[in-house]
Amino acid sequence: MTKPPGSEGSPSDGHGESSSDRWSDLDRPPLNATALRRALIREGGLWGDVRIVPRTGSTNSDLVALATDEKADEGVVLVAEEQNAGRGRLDRQWTAPARSGLFFSVLLRPTGVPVERWGWLPLLTGVAVATALSRVAGVDTALKWPNDLLVTVGGEERKTGGILAERAGNDAVVVGIGINVTLREDELPVPGAGSLALAGATTTDRDTVLRAVLRSLEQWYGKWRAVAGDPAASGLQETYAAGCATLGRVVRAELPGDTSITGEAVAVDGDGRLVLATEEGVQQPVGAGDIVHLRPA
Repeated sequence: MTKPPGSEGSPSDGHGESSSDRWSDLDRPPLNATALRRALIREGGLWGDVRIVPRTGSTNSDLVALATDEKADEGVVLVAEEQNAGRGRLDRQWTAPARSGLFFSVLLRPTGVPVERWGWLPLLTGVAVATALSRVAGVDTALKWPNDLLVTVGGEERKTGGILAERAGNDAVVVGIGINVTLREDELPVPGAGSLALAGATTTDRDTVLRAVLRSLEQWYGKWRAVAGDPAASGLQETYAAGCATLGRVVRAELPGDTSITGEAVAVDGDGRLVLATEEGVQQPVGAGDIVHLRPA
């Protein structure tokens, strides 16, 4: 298999870091690729390969390129110890100190699921990540529609992670996940950011967190595919709504074309769209846009 972009550079010791800088921050040890593969790859399971690179621009871009060139199968996980061109929605930049978080992408080929239901994949991923963080790190993680992960720091809601799904060719989707794990207050890129450590996580061991997230994602993806992506039959729609911090709030949806809609977020419909009840009495579904929380639930 061709090495993924970003794997070039200094020799790696198998942990995703060169031997010279592996222990440059003792509070942030490198991921253990061998242990992760042993824990996650099994016969009949979703995950087929876990690749760790010391640094890259964007794991999503790298994995989309590999999938498009048919150089990666479903179940490849690409993790970077450091990203310098990570992207969120609307091409926003996502950067963080090396080994301070989890920055990874997974390749999914949801055959048997109608393409119109693929829009549920980022919401499914959000549910999987929130479930895992609650279980393994004791952190109550809420979901901001469509793809932000929120934690509470000092009574304040802060973004600690995000999800970005991209099509790769005709039959594949690459889902990128970024989670701030050990970011300190003085390292936060913006005032509204947070991290698992700042939220009082019971563990900030990135190997442990990554294993939990990928196992949870495998479970939810399997349930969803087993019912051809039906969000109701899989329990996904109900579970997402239960953990969505956007519902019940007055929000402003900033839409493409410099337009916006303000209303109460009342539901997530069967297509994964956020439904707003406006002052005019109209229920308006929003399929894409930036959501600003205007009032607590």
